Amino acid sequence: MKKTIALWAALTTVALLVTGCTASAAEEPAAVQTPGPRTTTPAAGHEAPAAPGAAAAAAYRKWGLKPFAAPPAPPAVKPVVRPAGGPVPVISEIPTREKIVFITIDDGAEKDPEFVRMMKDLKVPFTMFLTDSAIRADYGYFAPLIAQGNGLANHTLTHPNLRTLSQEGQRREICGQQTRLKERYGTTPRLFRPPYGNWNEATRAAAGECGVDAIVLWRESMQIKNMQYQRGDRKLHPGDIVLAHFRGPSELKGRTMTEMTATMLRRIQEQGFTVARLEDYV
Repeated sequence: MKKTIALWAALTTVALLVTGCTASAAEEPAAVQTPGPRTTTPAAGHEAPAAPGAAAAAAYRKWGLKPFAAPPAPPAVKPVVRPAGGPVPVISEIPTREKIVFITIDDGAEKDPEFVRMMKDLKVPFTMFLTDSAIRADYGYFAPLIAQGNGLANHTLTHPNLRTLSQEGQRREICGQQTRLKERYGTTPRLFRPPYGNWNEATRAAAGECGVDAIVLWRESMQIKNMQYQRGDRKLHPGDIVLAHFRGPSELKGRTMTEMTATMLRRIQEQGFTVARLEDYV
């Protein structure tokens, strides 16, 4: 009996060593154009999340998924910052060597209650870039998603091509949505995404006037079943920003928002990446 117990203890120790997860070092801040990251100490109160337990694994199985590895602790100092009095940074990725990506979801036209339940179960962080004309029919839908800790960001009042507008016209679109989202959700967004990814220097100036800290573009976009890549190697890279949309069966050829999201999460996992919170890095 004693030999059996000793053998069991030894096997358990080996299993823990094999499955244990250690967070990689976070990056030191650097210019967006020339990252050059190196190890820094995590900020106080920003420890890396614990590895998923049995409850998390069960929640993921409910949606046909496997739990993500815990992301590393956020850096002590954000690697993307707007210099005091400087232009608003325009980013498509975050400078890091960690195998992390950032999920962003645009517009807000589809309001599937199952998606709210899905994200409550999975606790995968994402940032919502909301357009007022798309969400005004049901502002309340997005409140529980924000309460879950997901990011709230600006995608203009009416989703125009900003390059067709004057700087003042762009300012009205951006600042107007800043005000609207503050009124509805109690938070003024720090991040902004121009519709269609179309922007010019007038956009940067207008965004700066509206208190925006960064204009956020993307490297990959989730379509119905697959990612669309900007790079020729058709792969995710550390720090990539991934674009998706609040879409339903009419735009997804019969698939639901939760099915599209599950597919996106699988594509991220298949390439060995996990998901981090964008606001911890910008």
